[in-house]
Amino acid sequence: MELAGGARGILTTDDIGYVAYGDIFRPSGRFLGGDGPPLTADDVDDGLETELLLAWWKRAAEIDPGVPPPDGRTLGARASSRAALLALAGSRFLARVAERTLVWWLKQVSTYFTDAETRQAIQKRFAEAIDADTRVVVAHSLGSVLAYEGLCTRQHPNVTDLVTLGSPLGVPHVVLHRLRPQPSSGAGAPLGVWPGVSRWVNINDDGDFVALQPRLRAVFGERVVDVAISNGVSGHAAERYLSAAETGAAVLAGLR
Repeated sequence: MELAGGARGILTTDDIGYVAYGDIFRPSGRFLGGDGPPLTADDVDDGLETELLLAWWKRAAEIDPGVPPPDGRTLGARASSRAALLALAGSRFLARVAERTLVWWLKQVSTYFTDAETRQAIQKRFAEAIDADTRVVVAHSLGSVLAYEGLCTRQHPNVTDLVTLGSPLGVPHVVLHRLRPQPSSGAGAPLGVWPGVSRWVNINDDGDFVALQPRLRAVFGERVVDVAISNGVSGHAAERYLSAAETGAAVLAGLR
């Protein structure tokens, strides 16, 4: 097997495990495609989902001239979710992402943080996937949240390296303040708990507005190594992150 960046012979397919948890979110008794259920703006709930969606919109407008920024009227309107999704549809970074997928992402984040049973089931699956030989954990998007929380339990001392890709861990209120364990809340900015690894490399595309806070060093301490890359128009795509040479280098460093 070849790592992104060209390193060969370091890993075989037998050395790699995968934590799948999408089925835990899916309603039982329904066949769903890869993009999730047929959701629309009307399915976006008030509270966490609306807050995160509007944060995405604001960030997308900052980095993409094709996205009109929200104003006082749209932020306060009942149809703010619809306006946000319409604005995001014009982003060059979401050229291949359907509206239903965006809403499905929102639902997964809100369910993870508000449904204790779902959170526990996903954490159990993560814990079962880590064995005594696991040294490097690579986690994308919401997966970085469950990986971080799982490693914070200190039940996996053999894991030395965490590599996060397009991670929303630093998003205040919506994600950061809902983590377990919670960040410290002293006089300064919140500081997240270190997840017990020797090295943490956080790889992000500044055009990935889903991550919102691309630099985790300021939130989790100076030991985090933030690495900026460019994924082109597919800013949040897992395959783009995984095929980056910087990701391959981070994994290779953890295996040596």
